Amino acid sequence: MEARYDHKIAEAASQKLWQDNAVYDPNNNPGPLYTIDTPPPTVSGALHIGHIFSYTQTDIIARYKRMCGYSVVYPFGFDDNGLPTERFVEKKTKESAYKLGRAAFIELCLEETKVVEDEFKRLWQRMGLSANWDYTYATISAPVRRLSQASFLDLLRKGYVYRTKTPALYCTTCRTSVAQAELDDAIVSSTFNTILFKDAEGNLLPVATTRPELLPSCVALFFNSTDSRYQYLRGTQVTVPLFNVQVPVLEDDKVLPEKGTGLVMCCTFGDTTDIAWYEAFDLPFKQSIGLDGKFVKGTDIPDGARLEGLKVAEARAVVLEELKKAELVREQKPITHSVSIHERCKHEIEYTILRQWFVRVLDFKKEFLELADQITWYPAFMKSRYTNWVENLAWDWCISRQRHYGIPFPVWNCDNPECDEVLAAHDDQLPCDPRHDEKPTNSSKIHIHSAGVIGCKKCFDRNGLISNFVPDTDVMDTWNTSALTPYIIAELYGKARIEFGEKHSNAGTLLPMSMRPQAHDIIRTWAFYSITRAWMHDTKIPWKDMVISGHVLSGQKEKLSKSQGNANLAPEHLLEQYSADVIRYWTASASLGQDVAFSENQCKIGQKLVTKLWNAFRFIETHCQGMSIGVDVPEHLGVLNEWILDAATACFARYTHYFDAHEFSLALDAVERFFWHDVCDNYLELIKDQLFKSELYVLHEVAATKWTLYQIGLRILQLYAPFIPHCTESLYQQLYKTQESCVSVHQTKYTEIQREYQFAESVLMAQRLLAIVASVRKLKSEQNVSLKTELATLTLVADDAKFVEPHAALLRGVTGALHIGYQVGILATAELVQKDDAWHARVAA
Repeated sequence: MEARYDHKIAEAASQKLWQDNAVYDPNNNPGPLYTIDTPPPTVSGALHIGHIFSYTQTDIIARYKRMCGYSVVYPFGFDDNGLPTERFVEKKTKESAYKLGRAAFIELCLEETKVVEDEFKRLWQRMGLSANWDYTYATISAPVRRLSQASFLDLLRKGYVYRTKTPALYCTTCRTSVAQAELDDAIVSSTFNTILFKDAEGNLLPVATTRPELLPSCVALFFNSTDSRYQYLRGTQVTVPLFNVQVPVLEDDKVLPEKGTGLVMCCTFGDTTDIAWYEAFDLPFKQSIGLDGKFVKGTDIPDGARLEGLKVAEARAVVLEELKKAELVREQKPITHSVSIHERCKHEIEYTILRQWFVRVLDFKKEFLELADQITWYPAFMKSRYTNWVENLAWDWCISRQRHYGIPFPVWNCDNPECDEVLAAHDDQLPCDPRHDEKPTNSSKIHIHSAGVIGCKKCFDRNGLISNFVPDTDVMDTWNTSALTPYIIAELYGKARIEFGEKHSNAGTLLPMSMRPQAHDIIRTWAFYSITRAWMHDTKIPWKDMVISGHVLSGQKEKLSKSQGNANLAPEHLLEQYSADVIRYWTASASLGQDVAFSENQCKIGQKLVTKLWNAFRFIETHCQGMSIGVDVPEHLGVLNEWILDAATACFARYTHYFDAHEFSLALDAVERFFWHDVCDNYLELIKDQLFKSELYVLHEVAATKWTLYQIGLRILQLYAPFIPHCTESLYQQLYKTQESCVSVHQTKYTEIQREYQFAESVLMAQRLLAIVASVRKLKSEQNVSLKTELATLTLVADDAKFVEPHAALLRGVTGALHIGYQVGILATAELVQKDDAWHARVAA
């Protein structure tokens, strides 16, 4: 072995070994299946340390399960079909999807995502991920597009999917509708403006609002029926300022009398309350804000300023200025309040009416909560986040997106705006794009499914053939496809197309999968939607275990993201400073589900571990040439060897206990204590004299120690292997490969190496010997005497100290004592004295 560990050489050699020998192929690791639903990272820029953090934790679990004897199916995917990718490509290439055109822009996206995916894969391989790269998928690939469209059609036939024209959440920045799960809350500064309406008698009515720009969309005024101030307004109409239109005054308990003036204007739409009133009171729809975020035609102030073409903030300023000119502003107060923003672009959400596709979720809250009880959550408290989300759902899942890049809906719609008939593609046409592909023409071979309203006469021509159907131009929400990852994996692994039938799919025994690892921020999206789809297709849960990781925080205690930069924490930059194993060590030291900051100190500890391992195994190499695990256990191991084997057994018990609960940080802690304290601090120090001066010891004792040292070394490599795979592989290849049958340490099995040894009596004896050694070390340190300083005599004081005699040679070797004496009695204070230029120690035994 080289004197120093060169991680760059070792990492390259290990990765080549793994690839050349297909070390992680499930077929090369026979056993019961353990399937992992790996998160497909979004292809929208560079990876950051947060990705390294969570994906490495998944890999640690995968490596552990493989060494437990499982055939681990550990695929990898890339989520590249949605809005994040589209925005990334626009930003990188400076090309607009709207200006470039749909077909050309899609080709550009495909080119750019391939480059990024290759970069991602290289980085994951540098980090030592043991993923099955033969099972790699992209959510925009043809097989996944087919699967996603087939899933949609199955849910359409079953009635779980419907299309309707309804108020929808809309992001005018991203130019698309969004789902409730894609919203975040933000606290913003605003102004509470008290403006003046007029009642039927011409009296002024103060109404407080933060959105005066929506006056052209005002359709009603509301008050609480218990509010005595406004009883006289019941059944009357009031005049909207500036626009001079009449709107009714209505009553609803949602109005809080103590908030503002107790009068609230309803505009279509300013918020979800406006939508509730619009639907409950059958109010008219007056649109002010267009899909581009600008005010539409017909919103200008009569005989006043122009609003058409203005953005929201600009229109607000103009309306307020016009109100002030007309002396219709009574009061303005600065406030901060919570608004809904799109999680992708961080801009405020608007509301508009669109005809869109929805998945029914509100009707099945009870079922979704019961499904969560069938899944084991790690950590357990994360389940409450799912429960709270489901309980507070207020919208069905909108899966329509008005974008260029994505998976099209495989349907054609009747061009009668009042008709809700759709023409669905045949399954053998999938994947298809109705904007370019021919629709079915023979009515006997197509499926027409009414998602709501009964079909109209325009649906067929006089010969009974399909007529007047136009392509659906929306694409699917990317989560609509990502929610199908268990099915995508089942298709990859089974090498057979997944088909969705009337009651279930042919996903077979792969569902439920073993584990879904993911971060806690997408419990409301990826976790919930995956549970939804597995239940709707197969009445099953998608996986048995949910393992939730935390986030990596920046110095400002904020979640790291691609948009924030954080150049110093870029994985490529960190890999120039540290080995992959050192970075992995940091990821493994974090508690499950907890957010952490990147820790350079933890990386330094990891670096010390790698160095210590290398030096410890150089020692093992010196003394264990030619040893093999196949050799029978020596008949007489001796107290210290039995003690360390017993300690290894106890360590492995703790290790598996924590790992089986996915608490890998606690499993790592168990190995750390065993390696640093039991092995390095004590065992190696105690046996050095026996190995370096073997002529002073009985031959079979030395052989037993070498045998034990070999076994303990191999156990340590196994226990550390999931965490620091490159260093442990390098050590295995140099010390153990010629004697062992496995190509890689990562193909060894715990059951073959972590054998159970329990030696209670030897443990007690070893503890007494270790206590003596610790006392001598402490005395020397207190006197500033080198630990290597010889002792002329070491006197052991006890009722019967002669129990030490069989181990006197070991004690002399480790303490440097030339002579060991015994004294009956009780020692009050240990002492180290110098007489006649020689050191003498007395300790309790």
